[in-house]
Amino acid sequence: MEYTKLGNTEIEISKLCVGCMSFGKAGTMHDWTLNEEKSGEIIRHALELGINFFDTANGYSAGTSEEYLGRAIKSYGVRNQVVIASKVYFNEGRLSKKAIMREIEGSLRRLGTDYLDLYIIHRFDYDTPIEETMEALHELVKQGKVRALGASAMYGYQFHNMQLAARDHGWTLFSAMENHYNLLYREDERELIPICRQMGVSLMPYSPLAAGHLARAVWQLDSLRGQTDRVARGKYDSMEQQDMRIVEHVHELAKKYECKMSQIALAWQWAKGVASPIIGATRLKYLDEAAGALAIRLKPEDVNYLEECYVPHPIMGAIDKNPEQGVILLDEKK
Repeated sequence: MEYTKLGNTEIEISKLCVGCMSFGKAGTMHDWTLNEEKSGEIIRHALELGINFFDTANGYSAGTSEEYLGRAIKSYGVRNQVVIASKVYFNEGRLSKKAIMREIEGSLRRLGTDYLDLYIIHRFDYDTPIEETMEALHELVKQGKVRALGASAMYGYQFHNMQLAARDHGWTLFSAMENHYNLLYREDERELIPICRQMGVSLMPYSPLAAGHLARAVWQLDSLRGQTDRVARGKYDSMEQQDMRIVEHVHELAKKYECKMSQIALAWQWAKGVASPIIGATRLKYLDEAAGALAIRLKPEDVNYLEECYVPHPIMGAIDKNPEQGVILLDEKK
């Protein structure tokens, strides 16, 4: 395993992050999530591979994702050698001070820990003043309940404004950005990613394999997730015709390097300066394949070949307003 620093902090993270949306009681969020035993197997194997970075959220599977992760780390890991990230937003009160102070306690309790290494705001809150949110997050850092702060999927100007508010008041800055970024979705290259680079913020993209579309030569699968993941279909199906050209390029490059398509897609992430793409593995072999991708070094002409068919996409990730209370699955295909 390879490691890097999280933003400008001294927190050392593996260059792969395990996404814990795959863990939790099935039916509470998705139908395809893993039960506690199978979740524990994935987490244990990740730790054995040297992966020390895990990303969950207060709203994943009604809190059971955090519970499964916390118990697995207690069983198979050492707390101060593991980097745990969780998120706040899809809850009552969004990013108000009252909500943040309440939700951090719930996450810590479910995870069975007294601090988070990284606390991420899951989206931009249109109802709460930026200063209120940033001051509340800073208070958690001062209290020792959070070591570092991150943000997720928003417009570049929003992230920039939040960073400036923190800087101007002497509050803790964001160190990480968890955004939607892969070979099939590169809209953040326009504004958000350059801002992150300018500010020394680490990129930890979600969906680096585009819900599996970059890991296979066909668009749809007959698996449980393939048939029931309405969010993935909402994100990607509308651009299938255009994006299959990119998938074909990934397939061709995988044949050239004699590796898995998923490994090419991950190698592209690191070639673009990503710190730690988030892998939502549901099988042990997917973690092995992801770790094996670290051995692949793409050449500039490979990167150009992978990128040359890209066309502008509808925005998927950043939102224009707060969703109705209780909504967690955005971009869902009804």
